[in-house]
Amino acid sequence: MTTQASSTCGCACSAAPRLVFACSGAADVGALADQAARLMTREGTGKMFCLAGVGGRVSGIMKTTEAAAEIVAIDGCPLNCVQKTLQEAGFTAFKHMQLTELGFKKGETPVEDAAIRRVADAAAALLGTQA
Repeated sequence: MTTQASSTCGCACSAAPRLVFACSGAADVGALADQAARLMTREGTGKMFCLAGVGGRVSGIMKTTEAAAEIVAIDGCPLNCVQKTLQEAGFTAFKHMQLTELGFKKGETPVEDAAIRRVADAAAALLGTQA
């Protein structure tokens, strides 16, 4: 895990937002990562951003990602697709978490409010922006 310097404002509205890239894959853990990122956006602890845009090298998305104060990557499973996508696009200064590290198992994880909260809180803690 690599880190960047953090800004003083943890909100997603700052000039340099804290971006959250999440797995949104077909597995239950992908859905969990996705929902946690959406919760973080609603609460202002981070701003969910478009991983597909990074993969497609969409210029505006790349520029916003380059300007981010911090980035957290939330991977659902050990394939680490989010981490690999960011790295392939040239991003190395980000914090990474994998839901298996929190005890979640692919194919065995109901996407429930308590689990979403747990993932969102863990990711916010990586960014230092707990709600």
